[in-house]
Amino acid sequence: MTTVGEQLVTELAARGVEVIFGIPGVHTIELYRGLARSGLRHVTPRHEQGAAFMADGYARVSGKPGVAFVITGPGVTNTLTAMGQARADSVPILTVSGVNTRASLGQGLGFLHELPDQLGLMAQVVLVAKRVMQPADLAPALADVFAPLTTGRPGPVHIEIPLDLARMPAAPSADLGQPTKPQAHPDQIAAVAQMLNHADSPVILVGGGANPAAADIQNLAQFLDAPVIKTVNARGIMFDHPLGVPASPSLSSVRNLIESSDVVLALGTELGPTDYDMYATDTMPKMQNLIRIDICDQQLARHPATIAVKADVCDAIRALIPAITPRPQRDGANRAKKTRTNAYDEIGPDYRAMCALLDCIRSAVANAIIVGDSAQPVYAGNMYYDHDRIGGWFNAATGFGALGYGIPAAIGAAIADPSARVICLVGDGGAQFSLSEMMVAVQENLDVTFIVWNNHGYQEIATSMQQAEIEVVGCDPIPPDFEYVARSCGLPFWRCASDRDAVADTLARATPTAGPKLIELIAPNLAARN
Repeated sequence: MTTVGEQLVTELAARGVEVIFGIPGVHTIELYRGLARSGLRHVTPRHEQGAAFMADGYARVSGKPGVAFVITGPGVTNTLTAMGQARADSVPILTVSGVNTRASLGQGLGFLHELPDQLGLMAQVVLVAKRVMQPADLAPALADVFAPLTTGRPGPVHIEIPLDLARMPAAPSADLGQPTKPQAHPDQIAAVAQMLNHADSPVILVGGGANPAAADIQNLAQFLDAPVIKTVNARGIMFDHPLGVPASPSLSSVRNLIESSDVVLALGTELGPTDYDMYATDTMPKMQNLIRIDICDQQLARHPATIAVKADVCDAIRALIPAITPRPQRDGANRAKKTRTNAYDEIGPDYRAMCALLDCIRSAVANAIIVGDSAQPVYAGNMYYDHDRIGGWFNAATGFGALGYGIPAAIGAAIADPSARVICLVGDGGAQFSLSEMMVAVQENLDVTFIVWNNHGYQEIATSMQQAEIEVVGCDPIPPDFEYVARSCGLPFWRCASDRDAVADTLARATPTAGPKLIELIAPNLAARN
């Protein structure tokens, strides 16, 4: 007899799932009955939030949905922060949980791990939340949760399976067909091409949704002689290209470029304030003749555009390029260069020093995946940094802004691509949210270099409080001795100053070492204090 729990695992494998992040418990053991002989890899995090953050990093690098198995109640609630981060950044994650027996739901009888309305709680955060109430419901529920992961703007989704149902005989599998991605109408493509062909000074904005179209976007930009402004999740597109602008559109110099352009083509970017209004001015850059191409109609409706095209960015750009008349190079590269120069000046000396540090890391470990938490060098890089790998720069210092993201997400990234060098860049404060997950990297023997920027606290928040003339309180959590943390985890350890030469020398000694390792960078404020 095949049970519902076993059928779930079989169905996930059939949909291309290869890895499950999960912590087994009495409410999910029936799922593990099928998992043990499925051929799927199981990775055990040290906390359910870590499971979902690992699924996030895995999804970003692999291009496949990340999947987490968690128990009812606290297992589910522990994933909510990670689900919020995935929702903000459009990352495809599926959490599968147990729930108490069907007859007990909503009764408030005090069962183990009971919540008043677990499904309703998850529905407030995820794109789709489904409960399987009969064996025959499993296939339709899977179809419902996978549809936005593969055909629309992705994000987190959730399925829960009651304890009594998971061990029941499965229903026959049903082929519900495959949903298709929306396609741009030829008339829309023609209208977009006409506007771009007549533009004198176009500019292109790219977000994380444009990463799969990177090569075509470069061709389009060169045809149009258009600067390309890259938001945080699009760093890596057109690396070191004369038309590239790897700087935040919140900077006034980048806003000036946008506002001086007569046509703005926005590709796979939600035009959200953490990219376009980081300084909370309550204003967006003024955009003449805005053309938006996005897979999500809700996103398209949130900002008025001259032309709004609901389509997959890759498909739309490939349809658009044959209709574009290549123009001779005019001033596109000069416009981009001027903006880069002004943006770099604008971020100030402290951020410029941190950006130089990031350049040093990139030079030392070429084509790496750099996963960040909310740490000062990450904030600096989000303002101005050019990366050499498409999709290889991402962090939680934007969107939802969850601390504790970097360590587990870097682990997920390393599992998704074992051939990649993965750098995890976290602050000492954020690292303390998820230090225990380093043992997963040890257990799985992953090539992750954990770099801790140690400034003894939440220095970015302390600075903000000082600027607001508020007495600094609560920003000085004492960090552990990271050398002893490394020893306890069995990690090779290095400590160095945060200047460029010291970091370059340390990386040269550390990165040839296989497996996980820990480097502590002493921030300038801490070095001066000592």
